[in-house]
Amino acid sequence: MRNIDFYLDVISPYAYLAFEKHLAALKGLDYRITYKPVLFAGLLNHHGQLGPAEIPDKRDWTFRQIQWLAHSDGIELQTPAAHPFNPLPLLRLAIASSPQGHPDHAACAAIFRHVWRGGLDATDPDRLSGLLKTIQPVRNPADEDVKAQLRINTDEAIARGVFGVPSFFIEGKNFWGLDSLPMLRSYIEGDSWLNGPAWNTAGQVPVGVSRR
Repeated sequence: MRNIDFYLDVISPYAYLAFEKHLAALKGLDYRITYKPVLFAGLLNHHGQLGPAEIPDKRDWTFRQIQWLAHSDGIELQTPAAHPFNPLPLLRLAIASSPQGHPDHAACAAIFRHVWRGGLDATDPDRLSGLLKTIQPVRNPADEDVKAQLRINTDEAIARGVFGVPSFFIEGKNFWGLDSLPMLRSYIEGDSWLNGPAWNTAGQVPVGVSRR
């Protein structure tokens, strides 16, 4: 059985779409998946980047594209009332849903759909209270150990070379983005290119010029 760590932040529509698609995309394969909430903003800060929703023209494109992707794949998606928003309460709730800090599929589904279905405010206190009752976490999301676990997950992801969400980490390799799901499947199936030296040499193109 192959082990996959799925790094996610519910603020990302691409992570939501990948979550909705990954089981079908990997159907029939022998794997075990661990869902690991991370703070996307922490990844961005580490790499000195802005998020897609922080660049006006890219923001417009992002919300058009995700609507089209959802439409074309038959996935329900309505943009939340405001975006970006503070995802910390939701990420901590996900971690608090499990004694080990690894939310199961049902908890992730409930939180992702809380954000990306209905077009409502993801941080509305009444809605958060209702979500808390639905998930019934085994720990208090406000506990320091829960907050620490989110930081640990984010630091672990950075140490593994993760720079965005969704990311699927398996056997030392990082597959980033919604569109990496077919690539991930091919790797697990034993694709010779993905399992051979080309994986490493592909990233060794010399830098010709740097703007920094």
